[in-house]
Amino acid sequence: MSRTDAVVDSIKRMILDGALRPGDRLPVEKELAESLGVSRGSLREGVSALSILGIVNTRQGDGTYVTNLDASELLAPMGFVVDFHGQGDARHIHSVRRLLEGEAARLAATRITHEALSQARELLDEAALIVGRSPQDHERVIEIDIAFHRIIAAHSDNPVLVGLIEAFAGRTVRGRLWRSLHEAGADGRTHDEHVAIWRALAARDPERARTRMANHLMGVEESLDRLPEDVVRGARPGPANAPAPGATELLSHHP
Repeated sequence: MSRTDAVVDSIKRMILDGALRPGDRLPVEKELAESLGVSRGSLREGVSALSILGIVNTRQGDGTYVTNLDASELLAPMGFVVDFHGQGDARHIHSVRRLLEGEAARLAATRITHEALSQARELLDEAALIVGRSPQDHERVIEIDIAFHRIIAAHSDNPVLVGLIEAFAGRTVRGRLWRSLHEAGADGRTHDEHVAIWRALAARDPERARTRMANHLMGVEESLDRLPEDVVRGARPGPANAPAPGATELLSHHP
């Protein structure tokens, strides 16, 4: 094991053991290097690696701090794995998304708050108005879609699951927007499926919520067969936590 790896493992262990907590400042460089038995150069390399992983954050002139260790941020580097393997065929990403979000819906059915259900219902009511208009605001439809799914994921009460969903779902936005723009009736079907998911959640029925979510995302998967190949392959939008990009930006993007 290299000295840098030893630094990374040691600081991780300090966090796991509770010696360092989210928001804590790391000991000064000289003291920490001595306590770990490494040179200050090796310590800096280790801290730099931890910073890339989202575990620590160095503030110029103030020191290095443990981040809030948010699961979505810690899992963000996994986005490269998703991008790399999805570059060949986005169907792989969509199928994993279906598994993750189906489980999130199952968990959320017994944990989602009345306030969150109301927020989700408001989104669906807005979507119903948009679907009934001509021309439709497809960008807003996608924004509502993203917000609706995020409410459900957040109420799974499983931060690791939320982080994984963000990593996968954020990479499907381009295909979802293309479907909304070019597949007749897609927005209406999506809305009806969202309503069915919401009703299962409101009924506190875990298995029905999981099934409704899985069926909804299966339909999205199947629509990939009707999308242009350059949309199915290699679509890489911006960060998963970013707002939905505009239609022009998404549809003109190429890897």
